[in-house]
Amino acid sequence: MLKRLKVDNLAIVEHAEAEFGEGLTVITGETGAGKSVFMGALTLALGARADASAVRDGCREARIEAEFDADGTAAFLEEQGLPPGEEGLLLVRRVISASGGSRVWINDSATSVQTLRALGERLVDIHGPNDRRSLVDEDFQRETLDRYGRVDLSGYGKAWRELSDLKARRAALEGAVDVADEIERLRNSLEEIDAAKLTEDDEEVLTARHAAAAHAAEIVEAANAATAALAGDGGEAAYGGGEGSVSAADLLIASGGNLREMAKYHEAANEWDDELERIITSVQELSRTIADSVSRIDADPETLQALDDRISLVRRLKRKYSCQTVADLLELREKRAQKLSDLEDRDEKIRELEVQIAAAEKKVEKEGAALSAARRKAGTKLGAAVTAELRGLGFLKAGFAVAREAQPPDATGCDRIVYRFEPNPGESARPLAQIASTGEIARVMLAVKAVIAEHDAIPVLVFDEIDANIGGETGRAVGEKLRTVARHHQVVAITHLPQSAVYGNRHFVVAKSVSGGRTRSAIRPVSGEDRVHEIARMLGGEKASSVVVRHARELLALAQ
Repeated sequence: MLKRLKVDNLAIVEHAEAEFGEGLTVITGETGAGKSVFMGALTLALGARADASAVRDGCREARIEAEFDADGTAAFLEEQGLPPGEEGLLLVRRVISASGGSRVWINDSATSVQTLRALGERLVDIHGPNDRRSLVDEDFQRETLDRYGRVDLSGYGKAWRELSDLKARRAALEGAVDVADEIERLRNSLEEIDAAKLTEDDEEVLTARHAAAAHAAEIVEAANAATAALAGDGGEAAYGGGEGSVSAADLLIASGGNLREMAKYHEAANEWDDELERIITSVQELSRTIADSVSRIDADPETLQALDDRISLVRRLKRKYSCQTVADLLELREKRAQKLSDLEDRDEKIRELEVQIAAAEKKVEKEGAALSAARRKAGTKLGAAVTAELRGLGFLKAGFAVAREAQPPDATGCDRIVYRFEPNPGESARPLAQIASTGEIARVMLAVKAVIAEHDAIPVLVFDEIDANIGGETGRAVGEKLRTVARHHQVVAITHLPQSAVYGNRHFVVAKSVSGGRTRSAIRPVSGEDRVHEIARMLGGEKASSVVVRHARELLALAQ
């Protein structure tokens, strides 16, 4: 959820800040007041391309800050090496220089615009006059259908991966040149890796053994002092020093005598004495453990040299084969052994792979047919549901359908999913990308979002003038639909239509003013009478009559 948006020195906005909440937030204002600047600020906070000309005249830079709930972003942030947000929040900062270029921080850690854009796609879905990408994108259409129909992709995905792996092995064998040289290279690398007799101990354990051997003298000296202090084994004691020094065990034993004397008159001292006996035993056991562990440290120079040589060997192999860990080396060894086996009997291996590929293709065909059937069923339901939603959004005769066209299998299945729209009776349904106007695409998107709201993973939806070129009852229906979608998402809607604006749970007004010869745009929340007058302005202009004001009150009351 978007919590806060702060803008400094962007176009006509000198300084503005707005705090958002759950549900539906509407933003209104006169044409040219600066609503588009705030939309632009949000897109910049999501990774949109920055233009130095957007920086306010006379300023060195523009700054945008956006604060989101961090829910669902932990895995992405960890993958990108970015810190988690504090107190469950995600902070994005973008600075645009008037001289060109921009800088990005996520949770106060510098990152790239590309990373910000990838994060933004997970946080906010924007649909505006110039943004029709999502709904007309076939990947989006297919993924939306799968989410809506709860289509199980696991069976097909597994079958496709198995087929792809088999084909890759066959291609490697068929495309191999200089087979004899490649076999020799593989054999040499396997012999080198096998000769090292690598194990998991050649990672942390080897490093620890080397550190112990390199610092054996210091470890033994410190251990002797510790055991002497603990159990009085004849070394230098920690308590008192010199001839009169005593160990921890000596002190504890002496305390035991005092407790037993006390027990003659105070019964609780018996329990303390028992506990002290356990402590004394633990101290003595700890002393023996330390001594035993240190006794196994080999301080011999030859041992240290052998460990040095081992570490050097492991490091050399990692560098040579571009591996980060010994586990990577062992995995590489298995892959090369498999490849060597394939090459040594290439023709036979290719024949075996052909048989396996044929079986895998049948499995893909079977799983693909099941996937197609599930999508066909889900498409019928989605088409009917979206068509029903469109009826209430001003498309009384329009139709919406999900077309499934067979295609050669790929990673996504055996289907090409295309959303088709018929705005008027008698016209053939065509793909949305070919037919829908800006206003139509926005309302179709709203209908789709209303249907799949419970299944959509993106938490924030922004609609910019989704109700353009409509009015009256259709505007009211759009407002109701926006509020319906807002039950499952945070929705922000920029609108010029009062019939839609009255359905907002929160209402912001953008207005501009001139002071000192400079134009400034600001955003402020309105409620109560201020909101009534803003709705009245939208209905009848700045000098709305009492009748218009009364109408505004009625609209607000009906929307509650």
